[in-house]
Amino acid sequence: MKQKLFWALCFTAGGFMYSQQNQKTVQLDSVQIDTKTMLPRKSSGKVVFKITSQDLEKKSGMSVSQIVNQVSGIEINGSRGNEGQNLGYFVRGGRNRQVVIMIDGVQMNDPSQIANDFDLRLLSSAAIESIEIIKGASSVLYGSGAATAVISITTKKTSEEPVAAVFSSSYGSNSAAENRDGTLNEFTNYVGVNGTVHGFFYKLDFSNRFSDGLSAIAADEGDPKFEEDVFNRYNLNLNVGYHFSKQFKISRFFGIDNFKAGFDDFSYVDADNESESKQRRTGGTLQWKHKKATVTFNDSYTWIKREISASFPSKYDAEAYSFDAFANYEVTSEISIMAGLNGNFSSFNSFTIPYGGTNFNQDVSDEVANFNIIDPYLNLLYISNFGLNLNAGLRLNMHSDYGNNVVYNINPSYNFDFKNNNLKILASYSTAYITPSLFQLYDPLYGNASLQPEENTTMEAGVEFTSATALRFSAVYFSRNETNYVDFVNVDPDLFIYQYQNTNDAFTASGIEIEASKKFAKKFTATANYTNTQADERFALRIPEHKLNASLGYQVFVTTYLGLNYQFNSERDESFFNPLTFESENTVLSSYGLLDITGSHRLSKNVKLFASMSNILNEEFEELYRYQTRGRNFRLGFTLTF
Repeated sequence: MKQKLFWALCFTAGGFMYSQQNQKTVQLDSVQIDTKTMLPRKSSGKVVFKITSQDLEKKSGMSVSQIVNQVSGIEINGSRGNEGQNLGYFVRGGRNRQVVIMIDGVQMNDPSQIANDFDLRLLSSAAIESIEIIKGASSVLYGSGAATAVISITTKKTSEEPVAAVFSSSYGSNSAAENRDGTLNEFTNYVGVNGTVHGFFYKLDFSNRFSDGLSAIAADEGDPKFEEDVFNRYNLNLNVGYHFSKQFKISRFFGIDNFKAGFDDFSYVDADNESESKQRRTGGTLQWKHKKATVTFNDSYTWIKREISASFPSKYDAEAYSFDAFANYEVTSEISIMAGLNGNFSSFNSFTIPYGGTNFNQDVSDEVANFNIIDPYLNLLYISNFGLNLNAGLRLNMHSDYGNNVVYNINPSYNFDFKNNNLKILASYSTAYITPSLFQLYDPLYGNASLQPEENTTMEAGVEFTSATALRFSAVYFSRNETNYVDFVNVDPDLFIYQYQNTNDAFTASGIEIEASKKFAKKFTATANYTNTQADERFALRIPEHKLNASLGYQVFVTTYLGLNYQFNSERDESFFNPLTFESENTVLSSYGLLDITGSHRLSKNVKLFASMSNILNEEFEELYRYQTRGRNFRLGFTLTF
């Protein structure tokens, strides 16, 4: 712990690392995630998906997982069922531990989780300004776990006015297809106050989301309805800072995120189980601009407590400190060089009640279950005046448990401009690594302290076309190879003894991601994306081979908007534990399509109404075997701004 605080104080006090706000003209249609610098989209060597504040307004009342689940190439399994359902992040044939989630420039993780991943259920979508997503191996800039995707979340900005306020509230139903009763079972509220006074800026917000009406497990046909499993979350966040000048600013935040979620027994019977997660966060940003360079230091310190009340009770507490400091210098108008240092310090404790006992015993101690990661990295960005762009980088991962690993990235692209149109051809070859989690290393039953990191390579090739007539089209082919995979292995079938082990096999996944959007006559907007994923059959569970998202937006009047959204998922392989035979069995989940409608109307400058109806056709479907999903439901709400 003292070592973590030492790093925090050193970097906060000194801030002697550089970052860049690109000195070139930045267009409104710009992206940042793939280079950590703000670039016009055409200069980026990736196809970046950006969910803007305007997009988020059209999805008012939706959870973060529901919003991200509409992005090409991403399947957030569990987002369509009971609100408290554990989420699976499936991207390009990967799993949770291969997706990095960033909040305001810092990688988030929970050392007590098996996958060391961050739980999106902790976040309120109402507090988010924008989301940027890239897919593929991105460990050079984002470290361990950035093997299939990086989801970068930016929280709401502060107003330049002395005082600004927003209040939003929505109410809706939350029932299964076979149990529609129209009862209000979903409530979401958000209130925020922010502003800027003589360089000092502040932001305080509170949000709450409550849902009832759905059981986690779906009852068998003919059985009585299972009891409803409640989800209740609240968030409280404070951010304060000061602009010393246009060149220098500093800010710190403090956050509380809590939720309770009911769930049923893994043997598919109704149960009064509950999971509770408590998160406390503090951190901030220091930024200093000087001529061709800018200093940026982002950090976050997280305390997490989780408790599982079930047949096998357990408790966890974890701490994680992460920082990212990086330097970019604009050598010429075409070449920029970045140097950075990224660190993560993680530890956790776990407690269980032995069979027949009544008190918790400690199974894992943070004196043993801890590791430190310090990663220096370099990145080169070349943007020519004749169409060629190049993004290339190198990172050295220095891990306290198993030494050093090197990853690299090369990402060329070329732009062809003709009239007011642009065609970008892109390619990339990137490597990534996934460090074993503390749970996989030190769990007393299944842990293996000899585990080595998984290694991942991704090749991409594609095109992106943008026209002056508001047409955008992109198509990307990817091929991903994974070695040293950490698997859950049955080492003694007779005694049912399992352990995490590295496998000698190589695993591959490939596919194509297609996106298209077009505006018609200033009132109609059509978007669509299609993903084909050819996942390795050993890891294809719950991943649809074909997934389609399509939407049509109509700006009826300046103040009125209507949107229609459709999502299709093809058949998925599934494996489940049979409580009668005590063996895993395979099945196939049927394909399904969901049709939703949204609408909003601005009554005045300060008042907006919104409404939505999901699963209009009331289709019955399964995300996970035997787990409940939502049928036709409605949501009504309003937003007040001052």
